[in-house]
Amino acid sequence: MKTLGLVITDGVGFRNYILSDFLNAAEKEFNNIVILSCLPASVYKGHTNCRIIELNVFKEHYKTWFFRKAKEVAHLKLHAKGNFGIQHNLSVNTSKLKTTRGYGTRFIYKLTNFFHSEKNIQTFQNLQDFTFSSNKITKEYKCILKQENFDILFFTHQRPPYIAPLAYVAKKLKVKTAAFIFSWDNLASKGRMASNFDYYLVWSNLMKKELEQFYSKVNQKNIKVIGTPQFEPYVMDKYKTDKLSFFKKFNLDLTKGLVCYSCADKSIGANDSVHITSVMQYLKNKPELNLQLLVRTSPAEDGSRFESLKSKFPEIIWNVPKWNLTRSNHAESWSQRIPSIEDVKDLRAVLEFSDVNVNMCSTMGLDFMLFNKPVIYTVFGNESNGLYNDQLFLNYAHLEYVIDSKAVAIAKNETELHKYLTEALQQPELRKEYREALIKLEISKELKGTSSRIAKTLLEWS
Repeated sequence: MKTLGLVITDGVGFRNYILSDFLNAAEKEFNNIVILSCLPASVYKGHTNCRIIELNVFKEHYKTWFFRKAKEVAHLKLHAKGNFGIQHNLSVNTSKLKTTRGYGTRFIYKLTNFFHSEKNIQTFQNLQDFTFSSNKITKEYKCILKQENFDILFFTHQRPPYIAPLAYVAKKLKVKTAAFIFSWDNLASKGRMASNFDYYLVWSNLMKKELEQFYSKVNQKNIKVIGTPQFEPYVMDKYKTDKLSFFKKFNLDLTKGLVCYSCADKSIGANDSVHITSVMQYLKNKPELNLQLLVRTSPAEDGSRFESLKSKFPEIIWNVPKWNLTRSNHAESWSQRIPSIEDVKDLRAVLEFSDVNVNMCSTMGLDFMLFNKPVIYTVFGNESNGLYNDQLFLNYAHLEYVIDSKAVAIAKNETELHKYLTEALQQPELRKEYREALIKLEISKELKGTSSRIAKTLLEWS
């Protein structure tokens, strides 16, 4: 009898593991599946018959924060050489605040100038773990793990700080743990993982190489390339929509071509309105192309920041993702937004029936490429033109692979954007081979069967 503990940390994890085919696949391998949820238990109603344990929200106290921050900054400093993304994260995470955490951050930056080896990082991890030992939430987690007797605990995201106490308890009780590396940029530019895990699931051979590079103590035998469930709904029949229904739902014109602009979240999407305005200018300059624009906003927000743009361009069609905010009193409230089945269907239709995608260096480019659609990255801002400097992201390691692949056109100004829009619309197959090569690099396995591969691997490890 094998029991899987499935840790769902956020709305994206809900989409990847509840709205994909994962539960069906896991039920074929495990006798029992229990979901440990960092989301309200009510969100699973109608989606699964698995038992749900709603985890009380862990709130990080100062001592825990201090050692977590020291661990993360030390990790960044250890790997900063030759890595612009990490160097940039180090620079933006400094603090001038005259608060306890502000003073603490400045002290940590000085401390880690001297102590940032892998051994030092593990020391900070151990000290962070020690702060959990007498915490009330930790004791609750300990009771849960003792009672459930899991054969393996699967963390669907490796980074959220609030999963660290659960990983600590699992380690103490000798419960095997596995973590899925959540996104394509997490290893090459982000801070340290929330904890150490026994096993790791990664998207690609490239990501396996990065994990070995940035986490030298991880045994390569404990890493498995499985692809990612993030895109699996695109090959599931239940999410397919016909073109007529999609166009009718969004009041789109079947006689016109469709350009999709997909927004970043507001933390890095300050130039979204500038980019959208430029796309609209292209449409107005080229009436003979008979085009329309659909804008899909970030699921992490409600789209309210675009009200003035909606007034300026009433002809734009808006797709505000139907992700419902389930809990607002949370340290990372964006993580509590839950996708609907309707939105997964909408997104898949947007990908299938758009002619070209424009975005600011987003993973959405991969989504569109999976449907063989041309992709343009818009990065109009630099250090001198007064716009948010989004061109700096082009120096991030994970995006250097994209640039080198030639799969995506990079538009640094309006002239280039208009040129690449013409290229994409007139020669949509021009970069097809480059797109296919990039997909193979970033996602080393077929979309079909992703959930089955994950479930079988977890069973092998349990």
